[in-house]
Amino acid sequence: MADRRLHVFFTVARLLSFTKAAETLHMTQPAVTFQVRQLEEHFNTRLFDRTHNRISLTEAGQKVYEYAERIFQLYNELENSVRELTGDISGVLILGASTTIAEYMLPALLGDFKAKYPDVNLRLKVSNTDGIVSMVEHNVIDLGVVEAPVTNKNLAVDVCRTDRLVAIVPPNHALAEHDTVPLSSIVEYPYICREEGSGTREVVLEYLREAGFDPSQLNIIMELGSLEALKGAVESGIGISIVSRATLVKEIKLGTLKVLELEPPMERPFSFVHQKHKFRQRAMEELLDFARKYCETHQNIE
Repeated sequence: MADRRLHVFFTVARLLSFTKAAETLHMTQPAVTFQVRQLEEHFNTRLFDRTHNRISLTEAGQKVYEYAERIFQLYNELENSVRELTGDISGVLILGASTTIAEYMLPALLGDFKAKYPDVNLRLKVSNTDGIVSMVEHNVIDLGVVEAPVTNKNLAVDVCRTDRLVAIVPPNHALAEHDTVPLSSIVEYPYICREEGSGTREVVLEYLREAGFDPSQLNIIMELGSLEALKGAVESGIGISIVSRATLVKEIKLGTLKVLELEPPMERPFSFVHQKHKFRQRAMEELLDFARKYCETHQNIE
C-alpha cells in the first residue's frame, strides 16, 4: 500500500547503507539502488551524498526522510485501527535473539504464539547480545531478546525472567566431587569463555568484578562463539566454564558434565528490548503481551 520507492529509500536512510538495506528488505543491492534512483528522478534531486564508500543524506534527503517517517507512522496507525475493528492480527515481525535464548527459550514461546496467531509471520535473526542491541538501535529488527543488561537509555527494556548461571566441569575433574564451587576456585583452572560481545561473557566478567576479582585473573585458554562447541570443549577436559543452567538438560541427563552451583550465586535477566518511541503494529503489541504472560507461567526453561 505504501510507495515501494519511499519504503526502500527510508530503509537505506535509516541504516545509511545500501548493502544493509538490501539484506533487511531481502532484495538485491542493484534493486535497492534502482528504487532509490527512481525516487531521486521523481524529485529531480539527489537524496544521498556518496563519498569514499559512505553515504549521507543531502538536505533534500533529510526532508524526505522526515516526511517518510511520519507517513509510515500514519500508515501503521491506519493498519492498527482497521485491525482493531476487524479483530485481525497479522503481519510480519522480525525478532532477534542472542544464541542461548534463540536455541533454548524462543522455540517453545514462538511455537505457542504462532499457534494462537497463525497469520503473523515471524522471522528470527540470531547474534550475540551486542549484535542484537545494535539491530534494535538501527531498526533492523522489531524486538530483541537478550541475556545481558542493556545500557542504551533510548531503548525500552522489559525483563522476562531470571536465568541462573552455573559452572560446568567434566565428570573426572577435581571439582566434580563438589556440588558448589567458590569463585576463588574458578580462577585456578583453565577457563573456556564465549566470544567478545556475548551476553554470558559480559555477565561473568561483571560477576568477577563485583566479587572483588580482576577479570584478568581468569585463565582464559579458549574463546568460542558457539555454546555447543563450548560444552564439547569442557566435556573433552580442555577447561571449565560458566553457562546458563537452562542449556544443560541433555548433558545432565547423559552425565557428560558435572554442574556446580556458584558461590555466591550468579543470575542475570533475560529481557525484551525495543525502541521506546517507535510506533508498534498490533502484532508486535500482541507478541509482547503474549511473551510477558508466557514468561510468568513458564519460569523454568530447563
